[in-house]
Amino acid sequence: LEEVSERQFHRLFDVNVLGMLLATQEALKHFNSQGGSIVNIGSLASTLTPPTAVVYNATKGAVDAITRTLAKELGPKKIRVNSINPGMVVTEGAVAGGYTEGDMRKMFESQTPLGRIGQTDDIAPAAVFFASDDSAWITGETLVIAGGLR
Repeated sequence: LEEVSERQFHRLFDVNVLGMLLATQEALKHFNSQGGSIVNIGSLASTLTPPTAVVYNATKGAVDAITRTLAKELGPKKIRVNSINPGMVVTEGAVAGGYTEGDMRKMFESQTPLGRIGQTDDIAPAAVFFASDDSAWITGETLVIAGGLR
């Protein structure tokens, strides 16, 4: 908590919350009367809430709340809104943060029942499912994909 600065707070909320809302506003301009699907990407951090990440955790909790709220708001327009909350996944940001190697990687792997950190290919099929007509009666849901980590 002592490490939190106003600058860091605004940077994370601007990217993770405001950025998602603005992107959603823009996307809505391209939907027609048949509706469609919005798939948000949150994080397991919204419920696992690791220490020393209070601001990041809060932004991902906001993604969860916004997903549920927009599902109710946009449902009458036949627009479904769901979220995927990945655990630790090898991404550019995770690599840059040093989370995918060394002791940090070992810690995540030891806490994950499936014994490994995720790959983007583990997440993509869920995004495709939420975007497809196969999920036509699913909205306001958050799917955790984290190898069993809770």
